[in-house]
Amino acid sequence: MLLLVLAPAIAGAAEGTTPYRWRNVAIGGGGFVTGIEFHPTERDLAYARTDVGGAYRWDAAARRWIPLTDWIGHADANLMGIESIAIDPSDPGRVYLAAGTYTHERAGNGAILRSLDRGATFERRDLPFKLGGNELGRGNGERLAVDPNDGRVLFLGSRAHGLWHSEDHGARWKRVDAFPALATAESAGASNWRKQSIGIVFVQFDPASGAAGAPTPVMYAAVSSREGGLFRSRDAGSTWEPVPGQPTGLRPNHMVRDARGDFLLSYGDEPGPDRMNNGAVWRYSPASGAWADITPAAQSTDLEGDGFGWGAVAVDAQNPDVVVATTFNRWAPRDDIYRSTDGGRSWSPVFERSEFDHSASPWTAQAKPHWMADIEIDPHDPDRVLFVTGYGLWASRDMSAMDGGGTVHWIFDDAGLDETVPLDLISPPEGAPLVSGLGDIDGFRHDDLTRTTTQFARPPRYSNTESLDYAGQQPSLLVRAGHLHHPDPAIVRAAYSRDGGSTWTAFTREPPASEGEGRLAIAVSADGGRVIWQARGGPHWITDNHGGRWQKVRGLPTSAVFAADRFQPALWYGFDPVSGKLFVSGDGGVAFEEADGGVGAVGDWFRGELLPSSENTGVVYFAASWRGLMRWGGGQLERLPGVENAFVAGLGAPKPGSTTPAIFVHGQVDGAGGLYRSDDGGRHWLRIDDAQHRFGKPRMLTGDARVHGRVYLATGGRGIIYGEPTP
Repeated sequence: MLLLVLAPAIAGAAEGTTPYRWRNVAIGGGGFVTGIEFHPTERDLAYARTDVGGAYRWDAAARRWIPLTDWIGHADANLMGIESIAIDPSDPGRVYLAAGTYTHERAGNGAILRSLDRGATFERRDLPFKLGGNELGRGNGERLAVDPNDGRVLFLGSRAHGLWHSEDHGARWKRVDAFPALATAESAGASNWRKQSIGIVFVQFDPASGAAGAPTPVMYAAVSSREGGLFRSRDAGSTWEPVPGQPTGLRPNHMVRDARGDFLLSYGDEPGPDRMNNGAVWRYSPASGAWADITPAAQSTDLEGDGFGWGAVAVDAQNPDVVVATTFNRWAPRDDIYRSTDGGRSWSPVFERSEFDHSASPWTAQAKPHWMADIEIDPHDPDRVLFVTGYGLWASRDMSAMDGGGTVHWIFDDAGLDETVPLDLISPPEGAPLVSGLGDIDGFRHDDLTRTTTQFARPPRYSNTESLDYAGQQPSLLVRAGHLHHPDPAIVRAAYSRDGGSTWTAFTREPPASEGEGRLAIAVSADGGRVIWQARGGPHWITDNHGGRWQKVRGLPTSAVFAADRFQPALWYGFDPVSGKLFVSGDGGVAFEEADGGVGAVGDWFRGELLPSSENTGVVYFAASWRGLMRWGGGQLERLPGVENAFVAGLGAPKPGSTTPAIFVHGQVDGAGGLYRSDDGGRHWLRIDDAQHRFGKPRMLTGDARVHGRVYLATGGRGIIYGEPTP
């Protein structure tokens, strides 16, 4: 057992703030945009919501999306998932967000975020129940709606707690006890495959039934149920009844009103997005009470049979005969948009007469539109049609070209909407300033932080790149470990690159019995000669020839994280958050020994990293949550002063003239939570975030290896954010 001394912390403190400029590393999409809302009276005013990355407003002058929820901090990160957006048709300044990502017991309650200035600022009103912006049915909607005749009145459909009503612009909320589907709403998840409650999926008003200044009498609300989930009120929500004659056997997901006063509804057998195997599109005419099945499948021989559903339907605000609808989970030959110019009597597929411009985000050329859970026709420009996907948002500028036999042109109109989940980041001292591992879209080499690029070159292609590392003395040698959404035994889940991530070669094979319960982890020795790989929860394995042969690492608990020294090939480190023990290897990672005097248990939920210094051998840092920020070196373990809680930490280039790496930490310093930087080994701290830039709960961070002060944040859904000191 190696002797390790816990050194007393030297007094330190936060010393004010330093202004930073925050921007996205340009990826160009990557995550699920779940809904779009256009304002009916003001041109170019539109909003988008995402499942984990907050909400956005369209800036027509800049041709990009402006994030509206970056002010949400660590304690409220659950509010980054947006269940629904509502605009006030009578007041373009007002916008409302129903915020809350999960309904599980560890998640906090949802909230209504109210804005009078188009989302520049918000006021929060907490709800007594949870919302599920990243759960099944998240593309349905809208669950939140403003009365078009009386902007004081809002209704919100919940997942498990019925229908709610506000009469004061969303300041106070009361449950509508008379809503007859409460029991159904609470159990509506019983027949979906994940057993999640879906509840009330949309609220829709009939504005023609009322007059300005008074609550609209006729309104609708739909429960995600196959037993006939559409309900109507004729007295502004006081009493409710099922709509007669409605279809059964499918779940409603969207409802829109056309200029004639008819309503169009899309249906699926499941709420989506994971599954949908059947569906339909229906027209409902309140004047006559008639229902008509206008599903494109009824007129299109290439759509015969089940196997997919319908994600959304939209209608031209000026011409009720122009209707579009999206297929959902139609994997073969592909999802598509169907368009009708005669009110749904006949339909034409759009994509076979379309061209897609991938120049804004080159990597999208390798993706196909899917999870098309919402589609909208700009009420001020019917040539502009927007539809969402699981990786971003597409927009047309010439939809009417179809009418003359021409081609529809689509652009990836996703600038600023970098809703991705980064899983790991490295900044090597040479080559690209940043290399990223991402959820769902593999990973990127970022040679230019301001321009989008292509994904890692195939082969291999992973769904997620979960872990990255570089060899300290050969920084162009990278290794990565990845996850596949659809496991393929022919694809090895580890790869290496000798050119800084431009090209990759898969390891020869994975080690035997390599299954684990958690994410994959990988690290490479300083000289690039040895690699340790682990499926978290399983054993650690080491190879010296990129998977040609493997042997088990000795002495490391399966719960331990690990890293290689950046200078000495023989030196490796380990930390077990379950026991709080530290481990070291002096034989190249083959065997580890316990170092006497750890930090104490942190918890098996710990997902932090060991951070070997790029300036000094034998020194490693790590964030230990409520046990603080630790520096381990020279046989001593020191808790850096002033840091009461360290969620994640990273190292960057030292201040000019210094050999002490810049230390970044997201946590609590001197009682205040935020993002901090120290240039003197933790003796003094500067706060570098501000009230408008909190970015939820960063998953990890790293400083730039060459640019002092630059830091990269792996957010929980807002993509990769980088900050630099302002001049």
